[in-house]
Amino acid sequence: MSATTIKRGGKGVRRATAAKGKARAVRGARQKTGGAVGAAWSKVPISETGLQKFFIAVFVALAAASLVALAIYAGVPEAIRDRVGGLADEAGFTVRKVEVRGVDRMDRQAIYERAVAAQQVPMPLMDVDVLREDLLQLPWVADARVSRQLPDTLVIDIVERRPHAVLREGEEYVLIDPSGHRLEPVRRGEAEKMLVLLGEGAADRAAELSGLLDAAPALKPQVRAAEWVGNRRWNLTFRTGQVVALPEGDEESTDALLSFARLDGMNRLLGGKVTVFDMRADDRIYMRVPGRAAEEAEMEAQRKRLESEAAQAAVAQESGEEIGG
Repeated sequence: MSATTIKRGGKGVRRATAAKGKARAVRGARQKTGGAVGAAWSKVPISETGLQKFFIAVFVALAAASLVALAIYAGVPEAIRDRVGGLADEAGFTVRKVEVRGVDRMDRQAIYERAVAAQQVPMPLMDVDVLREDLLQLPWVADARVSRQLPDTLVIDIVERRPHAVLREGEEYVLIDPSGHRLEPVRRGEAEKMLVLLGEGAADRAAELSGLLDAAPALKPQVRAAEWVGNRRWNLTFRTGQVVALPEGDEESTDALLSFARLDGMNRLLGGKVTVFDMRADDRIYMRVPGRAAEEAEMEAQRKRLESEAAQAAVAQESGEEIGG
């Protein structure tokens, strides 16, 4: 008998067909992927040469920055650090443009003057934290952020302080923010358009005054000036020229101002004849009317004159009756 040997593990027809189909699918996917990448790359507006230069520049900058950091950490002499900075400079990594953002009212020149020193320093050697601290010394700058935009641009983002009122010091006027921080001098004509604070220590109480006026929103836009009196309390002057004298204490002054706001809403006190509303007493308001003292003195004199004339008439009548009798 002849024996037939059956080899195991050989590929059947179906398995061979499936393998060929899978290979074709892989080749097709590769062709499609390459075609998609090629199409996408053709739309990028950068030539291969330009892209190579860009990556070389980035590599040089990163290498220079790493070397500088290593030199600083290892205490390498200044000469080597200068050489590293020179390499970065030769590669084009020097500040040539300064972009300032977020500035509305302040003078931009003050910012550029502080950034000009950075233009002499290669990007890897420039200390952005030192420049930021320098910018924070400017009166208008509440916060600042300094960043590098490779290869040659320094970006400075500024958060400006918000002008709030004018502080009067003698004959001078200074613009301040809500915290009382002094910003810059202003002319009297400009100052009269804003809320004016006066009195020793008034600037330090600017935030407290804002809270007080916020409690009476109907009156707030009508307040022209606020005087901090004796380091104890506020006198508010309205656009009508009338004055409200408030008591000492945060709660007491707020309650008094709210009471005045209610009375004004019912009786239209602002714009009337009263020039001063003294609300320092707990249970009453003292009102001062110009010329009232003179009027009262005249009325008193007239009353006395009439009484004198009546007395004289009575004496004359009594005398006539005695003669007639």
